[in-house]
Amino acid sequence: MQTASQSRLVWSLLSLAALLLLWEISSLLAASRLFPGPLVVLDTMLAEFQSGALAHHVGATLARVVVSFTVAMLIGSVIGLALGRSANADRFFDSWLIFFLNLPALVIIILCYVWFGLTETAAIIAVAVNKIPNVAVTVREGARALSRDLAEMAHMYRFGWWRTLRHVTLPQMAPFFAASARSGLALVWKIVLVVELLGRSNGVGHQLHVAFQLFDVPMIIAYAVAFIIVVQLVEIGLLQPLEARAGRWRR
Repeated sequence: MQTASQSRLVWSLLSLAALLLLWEISSLLAASRLFPGPLVVLDTMLAEFQSGALAHHVGATLARVVVSFTVAMLIGSVIGLALGRSANADRFFDSWLIFFLNLPALVIIILCYVWFGLTETAAIIAVAVNKIPNVAVTVREGARALSRDLAEMAHMYRFGWWRTLRHVTLPQMAPFFAASARSGLALVWKIVLVVELLGRSNGVGHQLHVAFQLFDVPMIIAYAVAFIIVVQLVEIGLLQPLEARAGRWRR
C-alpha cells in the first residue's frame, strides 16, 4: 500500500512528465529558435556543466544567497524580537518597517551600487536590506504571541535567562523563524539575480544578462532550470526538515 509521500511523489513525477511533453510538442509546433524544446535546453545545460561555467556561476549565486540571507535573518530577528517585546518601540518604528517594506527592491539595489560602488559588499547589503523588514515583521508577530504564563513559570522556578531562552522562548519562536526563513529565502533568490544582473561579473543573474544580450534563449532557460533545481534541493533537503523540526514540540 502506498504511503501519502509515495503517492505525492508519483503524482509529482507524472505532472512533471506531462509538462515536459507539452513543452516539447509546443516547441515542435512553434519551430522557432526562440522557443527551444527541453532536449535542446538539456544539451545546453550539459555543455555548460562540462565546461565548469554552470557550477562556477551557480556557486557564486549560492554564496551571495547564504551570506545575505544569514545577515538579514540575524538583524531582522533582533529587530523583530525587540519590537515584539516593547510596545513603545513597536509604535515608534512601525512606520519605518512599512516604509522599507514598500520601498522597491530595484531602488535599494541601485542606491547601494551608487553609494558603495559595484562591489560584493554593495551586493550583499542590497539583498540584506530588502530582506530584513520581512524577517522583522514575521518575528515581531511571534514575539507578540509569546505565552506570559510560560514566562511567569520560568521566572517562578528561576530558570535564568539562558534556560528561559532555550526551553521557553525559542521553542515558541521556532515556527516564526522557520516561516520567515522559508518565505525570505524565496525573496532572496530573486533579488540576488537582479543584483547580479545589474552589477556583478559572475553568477546566474550575470549569465542571464549575457544570454539576453545574445538572444540565446536555450542558455536563458538552461540557467533558469538549473537555478530552480538548486532551489528545490534546498527546499526539500533543508527547509522542510527544519520547519518540521521547529513545529515538533507542538505535537
